[in-house]
Amino acid sequence: MSLRNIRFETIGGTPTSLADYAGQAVLVVNVASKCGLTPQYETLEELQRTYGERGFTVLGFPCNQFAFQEPGSAETIQEFCSLTYGVTFPLMEKVKVNGRHAHPLFAQLTQTPDANGKAGKVKWNFEKFLISPVGAVHRFRPTTLPNSPEVIAAIEAALP
Repeated sequence: MSLRNIRFETIGGTPTSLADYAGQAVLVVNVASKCGLTPQYETLEELQRTYGERGFTVLGFPCNQFAFQEPGSAETIQEFCSLTYGVTFPLMEKVKVNGRHAHPLFAQLTQTPDANGKAGKVKWNFEKFLISPVGAVHRFRPTTLPNSPEVIAAIEAALP
């Protein structure tokens, strides 16, 4: 199945897919509210505000697979992201990113190697996958900050 045709739901339960973001550069991130990397929400929102009008969006996928760092309900997650970090980018349903029950989107994205040539499972919360409008995927590990030079360069190169 094409990456763009894999179905998932918004945090509010509306079915969608990457096809709904055709022509845009999309940064898919597994996110969590109770993680040491949670402050990355702020920088992800900055990217959304900086590049959103130029054909870019962040898609946040809450994940509770790493030390139970996203235990909340959809409503709790939305409220936390909005009130604490002013998040305006779309949040999706809570998913698993690794293992037998990994969401098909992440099962496919994790086949992409990172800058060191390593593919495979998501290491922790805030792993980032940049998908260009033509479907090229760049992978950035959790400790790579959203505003790091390599992420910014990849976003700018992927903008339509």
